[in-house]
Amino acid sequence: MRISQLNIYPVKSLQGIALETARLTEAGLALDRNWMLVDDIGRFVTQRELPAMARIAVSLDAESLVLTHPDASPLRMPLVRDDSPCLTAYVWEDRCEVLDEGPAAARWLTGVLGALRGSGLRLVRLAPEHRRRVEPHFLRQGERPHTAFADGYPFLVASEASLGELNRRLDAKGLGPVPMSRFRPNIVIDGETPFAEDGWEALVSADGTSRLGLRKPCQRCKITTVDQHFGEIREPGEPLRTLVEMNPRVSRGGFFGQNAILLDGEGEALSVGDRLEEVSG
Repeated sequence: MRISQLNIYPVKSLQGIALETARLTEAGLALDRNWMLVDDIGRFVTQRELPAMARIAVSLDAESLVLTHPDASPLRMPLVRDDSPCLTAYVWEDRCEVLDEGPAAARWLTGVLGALRGSGLRLVRLAPEHRRRVEPHFLRQGERPHTAFADGYPFLVASEASLGELNRRLDAKGLGPVPMSRFRPNIVIDGETPFAEDGWEALVSADGTSRLGLRKPCQRCKITTVDQHFGEIREPGEPLRTLVEMNPRVSRGGFFGQNAILLDGEGEALSVGDRLEEVSG
């Protein structure tokens, strides 16, 4: 089994960046979901509310985070700055200490996306000293991982074989296939049977230096229905509806991929093509 994709999403719910090599940190792949959009009272904003966020491309260079949109000049912000005011923001029920990226970023985002329920939009980054703990319900004794602005866990692992099975089911309904980008994974693996990942306890690098613990199946939301190129919902309800029909679990919902935490390998790198070995639960 090998890694076929590595992706980071520096700004939560904007476009991702495909990488050949990524560094592992306890909070996820380096720079993954370190920024997010919030409304005027600090609530996080995603494609659930604004599907058009999918049209904003993200890039990184040695000094800057750059956002681009077809209808605006690029927005460039330094990766490191010491003049940002500290604010409070919220991801679900979690209260986070964040740094505000300023009025120019706010004007740019509100200009390309519009207001949200009468509120403007701001760009914030996670304060360096802040630790957002992962929910404890699915963790093992002694595990205390943290994450940045991901919905709940620092890593999302998905399978090419599972996507292939989903697309086979969609094809049987006369529907077109969906790309992996609909599911916004960090690590995509190839070379296993569909949904085999649901029975794994861990993934280990071939040299044994890195180990990820798979802790919770990922229940999917309406973002899976958003075309990640056009920022629109062109086939309402799909593929979420088909995932719900495929769900073998007692709990209701559509599931795809596994939420994971880092067990070993802080600072180590993963590369596309690396071999991984599964540990069954």
